[in-house]
Amino acid sequence: MGLMKKDGRAPRTAAVAADATMALSGTPVRIDNLSKHFGRRRGKVMALDDISLDFPAGSFTAVLGTSGSGKSTLLQCAAGLERPSSGRVTLCGTDPASVSDRKRTLLRRRHVGFVFQDFSLLPELTVAENIALPLRLDHRHVARAAVENAAERVGLSPAQLRRVPAQLSGGQQQRVAIARALLSRPEVIFADEPTGALDPHTAFRVLRLLRETTDGATGVIVTHDPQVTRFCDRAVFLYAGRVDAVIERPEPDAVAARLNALGERAAAPQELVNASRSMA
Repeated sequence: MGLMKKDGRAPRTAAVAADATMALSGTPVRIDNLSKHFGRRRGKVMALDDISLDFPAGSFTAVLGTSGSGKSTLLQCAAGLERPSSGRVTLCGTDPASVSDRKRTLLRRRHVGFVFQDFSLLPELTVAENIALPLRLDHRHVARAAVENAAERVGLSPAQLRRVPAQLSGGQQQRVAIARALLSRPEVIFADEPTGALDPHTAFRVLRLLRETTDGATGVIVTHDPQVTRFCDRAVFLYAGRVDAVIERPEPDAVAARLNALGERAAAPQELVNASRSMA
């Protein structure tokens, strides 16, 4: 039986704790000259084109853009789920593309939390089992108190821990996903459209919850919703696979206006887009 801390949270090895301290003191996510393409020759599609970004410790960044701008591909590369075509990603001190599949998996399990639009809960498992799953996959002991603590922090009751996902509302299922992400106390949380399937009221509560319960983790949130930026320190706008703009302390109205402008540009004839790029 593994050792547990007094607060009921799952422990870390000394090595993992040392890595976490080093990551938190600097930049847990760094992207240098990142490009990603799919296909070959005439069929090649450039999803990301020479992107460089830093995500400082403890910051929350929203990544926005029109459909096909590269938002989700950026998140997948930053999280080590996709291998870049060129450039480099540094995630908690490690380049995911430079290590084996096993080490890359361990890096994500021990340092990263994920929250997705579709919740990614296993329907046959109870809420408690879903919350504990990432640590169990890592062969780490999970005390019931640790699961209950994570659930309580996101507003889930003990009775709900015994239910399966189908017995919960969409907002409650997203709370389960957040509790699962928080259980391992990650340095980085990647969220891909975390409120896309929720009504505005529930989305607001989930976003506030995500920001308030992450214990200083770095958050990277891909979204199309300007209201998400209400809880973020910075908004990064992508267009055609490139960084189009970065806004510090974003306001939802200003974000919405810029998204509208990007949408209009995407609808413009390609020769006008090329002329705009050449002048940038």
